[in-house]
Amino acid sequence: MKSLTVLFAAAMLATTAHASPFAKGDPKTGKALHDKTCTSCHIRMFGGDGSKVYTRADHKTRDAEQLASRISACNTNTGAGWFPEDEAHVAAYLNQQYYKFK
Repeated sequence: MKSLTVLFAAAMLATTAHASPFAKGDPKTGKALHDKTCTSCHIRMFGGDGSKVYTRADHKTRDAEQLASRISACNTNTGAGWFPEDEAHVAAYLNQQYYKFK
């Protein structure tokens, strides 16, 4: 029985370790929020379609925690008025589209 418990615990840890960092976010909803709120500012800052903020060589976002923090800061700075779940949706979209954090 003890072996079964250890095996179950190991399986749970393995599943958690590979889960998406923004599993509660919906990328489709996040894209809609991003396109409505973020794109115009990023175009003003970087030109083109604004995606260079995510793809430039010197981008500063190196992990899921930093991505969540930057989204929260942008939400505050722009007055977007997003709720935490909205930020999670945008994070899920950006992670899926650009960052691929695990």
